[in-house]
Amino acid sequence: MFFHTKELQYRAKPERPDPLFAKQLQEVLGGQFGEISVALQYLFQGWSVRGDGKYKDLLMDTGAEELAHIEMLATMIARLLDGAPVGDLEDAAKDPVLGAILGGMNPQHAIVSGLGAMPADSLGNRWHAGYIIASGNLLADFRANLNAESQGRLQVVRLYEATNDRGVKDMLSWLIARDTMHQNQWIAAIKELEAKENVVVPSTFPRQLEKREVSHVLFNFSEGDKSATGRWASGPSMDGEGTFQYVQNPQAYGGKPKLKPAPSYIHNTPPKDLRPNTM
Repeated sequence: MFFHTKELQYRAKPERPDPLFAKQLQEVLGGQFGEISVALQYLFQGWSVRGDGKYKDLLMDTGAEELAHIEMLATMIARLLDGAPVGDLEDAAKDPVLGAILGGMNPQHAIVSGLGAMPADSLGNRWHAGYIIASGNLLADFRANLNAESQGRLQVVRLYEATNDRGVKDMLSWLIARDTMHQNQWIAAIKELEAKENVVVPSTFPRQLEKREVSHVLFNFSEGDKSATGRWASGPSMDGEGTFQYVQNPQAYGGKPKLKPAPSYIHNTPPKDLRPNTM
């Protein structure tokens, strides 16, 4: 059950309207690594936890906070769109500066959303559920969460560098700090689960059922041998189950593939026409 408190988690007030930056800010709201994505990712992960305890609470705590970040960004975008002279673009465009700003404005902010935020990225592509990961395996999911927070923080930092508006920077600074915490918390949770389960996901699959002879082998498929110098090419494996090996010239294990001809009713190219030219 959720309750809405009629206050923002943090300030979201720009110094001045800026329709162009409102368009850019849509990325961290409705883009692949935006707040809508992480909010629903964490909530669906939490709802899928079969039991109760600290991991479920961590997911629900963070998912609920990300809903607050959606509200902050939606409020900031609406305020950046305040006063945008969309009624008479022809007259507005006579001012070179204003014309340049409106030329980069997302027209859907005026036509579709009525000068409000949208569940979309900076190009107007609608957010979709394919962005979120919720597998039921917490170690796999927490690693996905760490990636999401890393990409999200990177994008917010880039937006911070792209504006001189002190009010916008103030809000983005808050979001950057929260992404710092979220990266730290997922790293802590990952390390805790790795200590319990080992580092390979899933830990519950019997290792004797995999082809153990290649479980810790790095195959070189690049020119040169620079990859051989990494930690992943020699010494104990990270899962403690073997020793890393490096193979400079990997062999083919499967042999040459040969497919049977398709049935006649499929109407593929006749097999006789696919034979090698012996002339």
